[in-house]
Order: sequence, then structure tokens, then C-alpha cells
Amino acid sequence: MIILDVGTKDYATDVVLVKKAMSHMESLLMTYNGYALGEPSSRFGWTFFQMAIKPDLRQGIESRFADMIRRYGWGKPDAKFAKFMGDYLKARGCGVEVKPA
Repeated sequence: MIILDVGTKDYATDVVLVKKAMSHMESLLMTYNGYALGEPSSRFGWTFFQMAIKPDLRQGIESRFADMIRRYGWGKPDAKFAKFMGDYLKARGCGVEVKPA
């Protein structure tokens, strides 16, 4: 399981968009219950929460999008995966920043 730290300035809107984007990803990869969101905490005008990606969903994402993840250049696999997920969520309208926990 990989844990991602997610930050947003508009939690109410972005949490709904994150759930919608992740549900789309699950449907695309034919997985169910592949992620979990942690409790939010607010600091400095940002709201932070963790998102756990379970092994089945992570493996599906890494298999399906291997060529895209590979393009993120140098870095550890978790950092590349986090960058891909951040870009995926932003492409779906989420105003979030994502990094590995």
C-alpha cells in the first residue's frame, strides 16, 4: 500500500472531485474499494489529508500507465507514482498537490 499526502485550498470541492476521479480510475481498472481517504486537517489556509492506494489498484495503475509513469524521469518509484497521481487528479479538475507520505 502507498500513502499519499494530499493538500488543497478548497477541501469541500476538491474532496468530491478526488472521489469522482478515483472512482473513474477504479472503473477503468475494474477494481473496487482500492483507495481510502484519511481525516482532513487544516493549516495555513490549506487542508491536508492522506490517501491510501491499496495494492490491487496501485498495480493496476502501474501496469496500465507504465509508459506515462516512466516519463517522470529520475526519482524513487513512490515519488514517480505520486507525481503521476497528482497530474491525473489535476487533469480531472482537482486543485490538489500530491506527494508521497
